[in-house]
Amino acid sequence: MKLVFGIHHAALRVADLEEAFARWSHLLGLHGEIFGSEALLRCAHEDFCLRLITSTQATGIEYIAYELMPEITLALAKKELEARGVAVVEINVGLRGTGLQVIDPDGNKVVLLERIRPSETRNPEWQFSSRTPAFHPRKFGHCNFLTSNVARISAWYIEKLGFQLTDRIGTEGVWLHVNADHHVLAFLEKGINHIHHLAFELNDWSAFRVALDHLGKNKRHIVWGPGRHGMARNLYSYFRMPEEDMFIELCGDLEQLQSDHQPRDYPDDAHASNVWGILPPRSYFRFDQAAIDLENAQFEAYNGVVTT
Repeated sequence: MKLVFGIHHAALRVADLEEAFARWSHLLGLHGEIFGSEALLRCAHEDFCLRLITSTQATGIEYIAYELMPEITLALAKKELEARGVAVVEINVGLRGTGLQVIDPDGNKVVLLERIRPSETRNPEWQFSSRTPAFHPRKFGHCNFLTSNVARISAWYIEKLGFQLTDRIGTEGVWLHVNADHHVLAFLEKGINHIHHLAFELNDWSAFRVALDHLGKNKRHIVWGPGRHGMARNLYSYFRMPEEDMFIELCGDLEQLQSDHQPRDYPDDAHASNVWGILPPRSYFRFDQAAIDLENAQFEAYNGVVTT
């Protein structure tokens, strides 16, 4: 039984709700509302794509939420998951009511929500709205995690939640899908279990130009990109959001899968990562302060030593 319809939102723990709300709104052109100790943000007119939660814990990812297939209720999903040996806990998901929380083998929290069709959302303001910023992503697209065991974690999502294998790069990278989008989730084996990035989809190159100029004006430099991934074929640019201990990908032109898609194996080379030939800096897979300092100083681009 296929359980998941698509990605819905990411929940983040933040130290200062008003600061985080303003920062995410401004940098990514999101808009939304604050409700007490949490806030909801959206790209355009969807339900919401980010849930910011005031927390005294370390800032960062709390969970990734997916919507169930339209015909699957929470009760049916819980029964099916328990039959597959998955421990399920019902949790409150703010304005979305009740969700089912499960925990993957790396300790990442996953929340499943009943599907709400667009016509039934609480945000039907697509006509004549002044609340949507001029620059904004078209949608929240996917997430990527670093893992210490890519075979174990990818098998769990396929066997327990019904995700499908899209492609692999070498033996360390796996990309998974639930619909026509090339991937909604990916894992790279890097020896640690950690969120790597959340991806927001832009319409086209003209939107990239506006977005990158905007980030530059706000002193958020691009760590890797712009480029085009060989596997998934999408345009990309990555910048770091150190406040929540992750990267953000601006993504566009993602491959759309045919119904008879078969998984492909790509070699672990520069072309699979970037057909334009530039690989990421070594700090791209690190989240320590030293890596952030190296990026801010542009040390890996220019180390200040001139040789002849």
